[in-house]
Amino acid sequence: MPNATGCAAGAPASDPCPRCEVLLGLDGVQVVGVERDDGRLRVTVQTPWTLMGCPDCGVVAPSRGRRTRVLHDVPGTVPVEIVWRQRRWACPDAGCPRRTFSEQVPTLVTARGSITTRVISWAIRQLRAEHATIGGLARQLRVAWWTLWRVVKPRLEDLAADESRFAGVGTLGVDEHVWHHTPHKTSTKGPAMFTGMVDLTRDQDGRVHARLLDLVPGRTGKAYATWLTDRTAAFRSGVKVATLDPYRGYANALRDELSEAVPVLDAFHVVKLAAQAMDEIRRRVQQATLGHRGRAGDPLYRIRNILHRAAGELTERQWARLLDCLERGDPGDEVLLAWQCYQQVRSAYAAVTPAAGRAIAEHVVASFASCPITEIARLGRTLRQWKNTYLGYFTTGGANNGGTEAINGIIELHRRIARGYRNPDNYRLRMLLVAGGLLLPPDLR
Repeated sequence: MPNATGCAAGAPASDPCPRCEVLLGLDGVQVVGVERDDGRLRVTVQTPWTLMGCPDCGVVAPSRGRRTRVLHDVPGTVPVEIVWRQRRWACPDAGCPRRTFSEQVPTLVTARGSITTRVISWAIRQLRAEHATIGGLARQLRVAWWTLWRVVKPRLEDLAADESRFAGVGTLGVDEHVWHHTPHKTSTKGPAMFTGMVDLTRDQDGRVHARLLDLVPGRTGKAYATWLTDRTAAFRSGVKVATLDPYRGYANALRDELSEAVPVLDAFHVVKLAAQAMDEIRRRVQQATLGHRGRAGDPLYRIRNILHRAAGELTERQWARLLDCLERGDPGDEVLLAWQCYQQVRSAYAAVTPAAGRAIAEHVVASFASCPITEIARLGRTLRQWKNTYLGYFTTGGANNGGTEAINGIIELHRRIARGYRNPDNYRLRMLLVAGGLLLPPDLR
C-alpha cells in the first residue's frame, strides 16, 4: 500500500519511485516522497548522486548537505508543490575564489526562481488558447500576480523581439483602437489610443488568417511611419497591398514608407461614409418638415433602419413602407436621392466582377461631387480625394480591413477579461500573444 512518503509500505522515504517519476514527468529528478494535506499536493524530489567538481577549478568537491526549495508546479485538481532537496558542495581548494556552490537543474527551475520551468509553458498556453488571465492562473498556483508574470514576461519579450515573425507579410492592415476611454487617465496611464498593424496576407486557398504584428502608442501617421522604418527593407519590399481607414496620417505614412504597395481604402468605411451622409440628410429633412427630431410615428423615422438595408434584400412589406414614408415625409425627394446614392456605393462592392464594380465606383467619383445636395457633394469630394485608394479595392482581389477589425475585437475581449491594463508594455505583450503575433515554439502551442 502507498504511504505518505514512499511508494510501498516499509520502503524508506528516500527511495526513488519510478512510477511516481512517470506521473510527475520531470526529467533529471527522482521522486522520493508524495504527500497531500490542506488541499495541496507536495512532491519531494532530488537528483541522483553524481561526482561533482568545482565549476571554477574542477577539483572534486565534498558534499555540504542539502537545502530545501519549495517550487510551485502546474496544478491538477489541487495546487502542486515540488519540494526540491537541492545538493550543495564546498570547494576544497583554498586558492579557489568559489567557496560553496549548489546544483542547478535548468529543466526543473531557473537559478533563483520559485516556479518550475514548465509552469511558464503552461501559463502561456492558457493565456493564448483558454482566455485566461495572469491573476486567475496565479490563484490556481497560489502565488502572487507578479511572481507568475515576472517569469512569463521575459519569454514573451524574447518572442516579440524575433524579427522572423514579420516574414511573409504581403498584405498589411492598420487601424487604431482606444486603450483608455476616459481622457483623465491618459496622463497617468499612458496614451489613450494605440495603432495596430495586422498581417492580412491570404493563404493558398485565398483565406485571410489575420494576426496582430505589433501595437504602438498613439494614433498618428508618425507612429505608423516610425514602425515601418524600424522594419527591415525586405519586409517593406514584401508588402504589396496596404489597407487603411480614411485617415490621412496613415495614408501619408504609406506614401512615404511603402510607396510600392497598393493602398486600399477599407470597404466598410466607404459604405459607412455614404450611410452617414444619408442619415444627415434624413435628419435635416425631418427638422425642416416637422420642426423636431424623429419620433416614433414620423415617416422618415420609421424607415431609418430600412434605408440602411441593401435594396435587393428588402421584402415586399419593407418596400411598401419605404415608398409610403418617402412619399409622405420627403417632399423634395432629397432622402430618396441620398438613398439611391447610398445603394450605388454599396452596389460597387456587390458587383459580379471587379471590373463591373470598378466601373460603378468610377461613376460615383465622377458624379457625386456635382450633386446639388450638400452632403452628397461633400461625400463625392472626399471619395475624389481618395480616388486611387478607393479604386484599389477592385484591383487587389477585394483587400479590406475586415481582419484588422476582427483583431480589434479580440483585443477588446481580452482587455475586458483582464479588467483593463495599467502598463502599456504588458498590454502589448499580452495582445501579441492572444492575437497571434508571436511565433510560438512547439512547447508553447
